[in-house]
Amino acid sequence: MSKQRPQRVAERIKEEVSDILRLEIKDPGLYKMTSVTDVEVSRDLGYAKIYVSVFGDKNEQENILKLLSKASGFIRSELGKRIRLRHIPEVEFRLDRSLEYGAHINKVLKTLNLGAGDDK
Repeated sequence: MSKQRPQRVAERIKEEVSDILRLEIKDPGLYKMTSVTDVEVSRDLGYAKIYVSVFGDKNEQENILKLLSKASGFIRSELGKRIRLRHIPEVEFRLDRSLEYGAHINKVLKTLNLGAGDDK
């Protein structure tokens, strides 16, 4: 199997899960606080890791992740209706901390830049 097929399937899953979270899940706070940032699909298309970014504190992030894990069966069945695949991948939601990490790095760089200006 080519390397491009899992990438195409991952991109399609990302689009569809975003739509499902926005339109199908009944919790209104879920879509406002959550965005799908990336999807990794295994080579055999059996498993999909869906990375989500959650706006809020650690407690809210954990609650949203638990909610998504509970809804994974529904989300998988909706994917089956929307994507034409022989087998729909098992979905697993993971928290994407890259935005949080980027903000931390930005903060560190600003403090270093302020500290460098004091020497002059």
